[in-house]
Amino acid sequence: MSARSDAPFWRHDAYTLRHLKHAIERCARKAWQLGALAPNTTVVDLGCGDAPYKAVLTESGARYLACDLDRAPTVDIVLNADGSVPLPDSSASCVASFQVLEHVWDIDLYLAECRRLLTDDGLLILSTHGNWLYHPHPADFRRWTREGLTRELSSRGFELVEFWPVVGPLAWTTQFRTLAYHHVLAKLGFPGRLLSALICSFMYLRMSLEDKVTPAELTGNNAAVYVMLARPIS
Repeated sequence: MSARSDAPFWRHDAYTLRHLKHAIERCARKAWQLGALAPNTTVVDLGCGDAPYKAVLTESGARYLACDLDRAPTVDIVLNADGSVPLPDSSASCVASFQVLEHVWDIDLYLAECRRLLTDDGLLILSTHGNWLYHPHPADFRRWTREGLTRELSSRGFELVEFWPVVGPLAWTTQFRTLAYHHVLAKLGFPGRLLSALICSFMYLRMSLEDKVTPAELTGNNAAVYVMLARPIS
């Protein structure tokens, strides 16, 4: 079970990670309803990392291919030096990209590869940040508005099917402070980590309340993370 997708509530980024997973689950269910994650179809996880959402993508029997820059236990296919994927055209009914796009410099190449890998009736599941702190892995280049991300996709051959905003502005400002508290306290050894866990637990409850009172329209245009389902434009 991935710590990223099933974070305990006292972890510093648990609130966002848990709600991100829930949004990805809803997105995957929609993709399944549209046939992209049916049994014996293929889903390519582009920039898979430790493959935290593999179980979500394969729940209905889809074949999973994990792709990333370096060979690791979770990686099935290593990307070429130029970032292209050593798979033929139309290899997948679904391409997944989770928290990768903000780390990609050449978005044209990346999204072109997503489009190339998809069948004509395939679907792209993509999540990336609207608002977040700088987090290089190994670099960190961008943040998006909902409108900007939608236009990034449409200008590169995709149309939006549905989107899910994750964590509204009241809650993500609290999340940012939580990250800062944890960063400082983690340097103080066990007492600091214990105090961090207590503070993070309190902040988790606070974020839950803040998101409940935030209007949906405000969250929709000011989310910490956007999860989007898109299809290739014919």
